Amino acid sequence: MTGWRARLGLIVPSSNTTAEPELTTACPAGTSVHAARMPLEDVTADDLDAMADRAIECAELLAHAGVDVVAYDCTTGSLLHGHGFDAELEAEIATTADCPAVATALSVERALDALDCRRIALATPYVDDLTQREVAYLEESGREVVAVDGLEITANTDIGALTPKDAYQQVDTLLADADDPDGVFVSCTNYPSLPVVETLEADFGLPVVTSNAATLWDALRTVDVDTAGSGQLFARGR
Repeated sequence: MTGWRARLGLIVPSSNTTAEPELTTACPAGTSVHAARMPLEDVTADDLDAMADRAIECAELLAHAGVDVVAYDCTTGSLLHGHGFDAELEAEIATTADCPAVATALSVERALDALDCRRIALATPYVDDLTQREVAYLEESGREVVAVDGLEITANTDIGALTPKDAYQQVDTLLADADDPDGVFVSCTNYPSLPVVETLEADFGLPVVTSNAATLWDALRTVDVDTAGSGQLFARGR
């Protein structure tokens, strides 16, 4: 049976080309990924807001597959309205799908807490409006964003066309001017970055969290599946 340990239901933007392959590759044996999609082409506040209206419909469809946990796998889509909206989103999806649910923004918060990261260097592919919303979200929870860089990309397919090398280079540039961070967060579930987590951690000596890594880690621990994987989050954050 597919996903005999756990079936992970994934709610993703329609233009996301990174989340499913990254999570499928990183999933431990006996787990599987099953996705439903919400319409989104451009990563803007208005389009993300409209997209969220389809989340419950996706949760209903994923329930048909008998998933054990549902992840709303979109970072800015789950933090757009700040703290409170994220928890409500998790609760509504969980009720609809009749199983636990996690939302990426809160998964990131939990991951940073597990790694004791309070001073964050933040790398995003977003336009400035969304990057600043993310800074505010992180700081609302008592963290300090000590360095930030956004790539100013609007089209989600263009974000998905980036490479792990782009993520490495962005973090390299970001950390050159960072004021003593104790962790790095590479945001966006469509930004291919999970494959370079271990390399970044080895080269810069800091824990690195990506949106997809945090989402997978949080979803699997929610259903008591071993979260062994790459990076300090999977090694330490149990």
